[in-house]
Amino acid sequence: MDINQYIEHTALKPTLVGKDVDLLIAEAKEHRFLGVCVPPFWVKKTARELADTDIQLVTVIGFPLGYNQTEVKELEIKQAIEQGANELDIVMNISAFKDGMPWVKIELAKCAHIIHEAGCLMKVIIETAYLTDEEIIKATKLCSEAGTDFVKTSTGFAGAGAKVEHIKLMRENAPSNVGIKASGGIKTLADAQAMINAGADRLGTSSGVEIMQQYADSI
Repeated sequence: MDINQYIEHTALKPTLVGKDVDLLIAEAKEHRFLGVCVPPFWVKKTARELADTDIQLVTVIGFPLGYNQTEVKELEIKQAIEQGANELDIVMNISAFKDGMPWVKIELAKCAHIIHEAGCLMKVIIETAYLTDEEIIKATKLCSEAGTDFVKTSTGFAGAGAKVEHIKLMRENAPSNVGIKASGGIKTLADAQAMINAGADRLGTSSGVEIMQQYADSI
């Protein structure tokens, strides 16, 4: 298993500065991570630094609460793509979802249209920490029907991150052409392997280097 090819090396902490982004990029290049995930503000710089690589540039939309107006999310998406993002991780409107509004699916379909028209990938963060098992199933199916490429567990800003039982639930209820991204609280090789074994296709983590060191020690 090439575990580095599951990892999106992530830097979304509130105190992020330029030298943190430089380190993130250098580590991603050294360990050949699948991608890096940075806040929208740092997309343009990161795109320049990754121009000669095949590392995917991921950023977040409607982060971290998801209840921005649809038009704001659309504007964020267009600007991120223009500045070089390859993949967009959109926070589902949990407020509208909890209220039972059909607009959630409509909004995600609108976002999917813009993203796919640009040849990019879309992931939807459903924030599993705030959902019951029944809601996780419903959200996974809704996102899949709206056209997402991946359903993602967490922003990392809620009270809990990815859980193995939630990954299994999402995998069981998403079609085979929709991937599952585990994110939040993945700090060790054992965590990473447990998520992959449960059905995760991607891992969002800020502990990618530590995981790779543990992986090398295990071989």
